[in-house]
Amino acid sequence: MKSVLSIAFTLLFFVSYQPLNAQNADDPGNYMTMVTKAQTEMNQKYMAYMSAAAHGRRVRKVEKMRQEVLQSIQNCKYNTTDIPYYKGDKTLRQSSIDYIQLIYNVFNEDYGKIVNMEDIAEQSYDEMQAYILLQEKTSEKIHNASTKMEEASKTFAAKYNVKLIDSKSELSDKMEIAAKLTHYENQVYLLFFKCNWEDNQMMQAINSKKLNDAEQARNSLIRYAVEGLKGLDTLKSFDGDPSLAVSCRQALEFYKKTAEKEIPKVTDFFLREENFGKIKKAMDSKPAGSRTQADVDAFNKQVNEMNAAVSAYNAANSQMDISKTQVLNDWNKAEKIFADTHMPHYK
Repeated sequence: MKSVLSIAFTLLFFVSYQPLNAQNADDPGNYMTMVTKAQTEMNQKYMAYMSAAAHGRRVRKVEKMRQEVLQSIQNCKYNTTDIPYYKGDKTLRQSSIDYIQLIYNVFNEDYGKIVNMEDIAEQSYDEMQAYILLQEKTSEKIHNASTKMEEASKTFAAKYNVKLIDSKSELSDKMEIAAKLTHYENQVYLLFFKCNWEDNQMMQAINSKKLNDAEQARNSLIRYAVEGLKGLDTLKSFDGDPSLAVSCRQALEFYKKTAEKEIPKVTDFFLREENFGKIKKAMDSKPAGSRTQADVDAFNKQVNEMNAAVSAYNAANSQMDISKTQVLNDWNKAEKIFADTHMPHYK
């Protein structure tokens, strides 16, 4: 069964520094407020896009919103460019323009790559890891730019004796929560995806009756499940909510149990089937007149045993499919509830 991709995004960590003295146009504190307010539309559109993508689970579905974010970033740049230098000092305005341009490049290029990678990310664990790594690097790029912008603001404030108070708006609070949440979801999801992908490889090999490949995948699945369970042991809950990790643990325990106990029964059946094929071929090669009653009785016994094995295999396989479907449904449900509970909604 194809896994459902857990979309995880990187969010801008944005802290606003509110100047205490902002009374007139010539006041440096008021000037800083003008520069900060010029970024408001960009940040609001940004958060709305991330919220919609996270709750909707797919970036391609909200591609139109990404284009709207790009336009809002352009508007932000125009508004900032319209702000005059402060008494001939262009440092703060230029820092803001550089910051806005970097955000534009990230949304235009990096997030463009993320959208393009989404469809191929599920094709292998390496592709998925690269997909999530790109998101993490994008987050780091934005965080570094944000830090640089904050430093420029502090330098400007110190130069013109503006006293700052470190405050966070509702928007910045939501963005900070979202950044931490997506990082946590990434960690859990990769543990799930690695086992789910290997399980798919194992089942493909079984369906093709490539028993050596199936055995290799089975051993890998057991190893990945054990490693994943150890990883979950060290992973703390998110904001006191362990539900996503608990669901992942249940899935990994299912994969481990299936690989250890159920799949050997499947491969044993195929070996039995192969052996019966040889017996039947040998029986068919004997002329009817030369077959003894003992030959017929022995063959009929093999037929009965094979029919019983087929019935047992079909029943076990059906139950395994039902259990797997339930595990995956539980995981997908837990993922959605977890994201809907903790990912801030913003419009």
